[in-house]
Amino acid sequence: MDNNRYDQGMATRRAVLGDAHVDRAEAAKTDMDLAFQGLITEGAWGTVWSSDGIAQRERSMLTLALLAALGNFDEIPMHIRATARTGASKQDVIEAFQHVAIYAGVPRANHALKLAKQTYAEMEAETSTAKA
Repeated sequence: MDNNRYDQGMATRRAVLGDAHVDRAEAAKTDMDLAFQGLITEGAWGTVWSSDGIAQRERSMLTLALLAALGNFDEIPMHIRATARTGASKQDVIEAFQHVAIYAGVPRANHALKLAKQTYAEMEAETSTAKA
């Protein structure tokens, strides 16, 4: 394991997904997925998401579009929540899913948009509850 890349990955992961999410994921690690968690922390977060080649906003848009285009819907809510930290707006997400509709299919874009709407509604409800 590359400790520098792992540490950078963990810092980026926390910055994008938030401490609460990462803390839950870390607490759920077992011997079975320890190597996998290290791989994604170093590769996805320590290399790809930590690169300064493009901004986090654009990474969010790309990630959401790719998840939708490939039908990997389980991670869309997590990455919608991440937009609060990456700077990708609701309009950015809509634009990304419109590209998915044209280049990868309307049903996938439609389902991704449904998940985004649900997740944004949850986020707004959580914000309202926290303010009360």
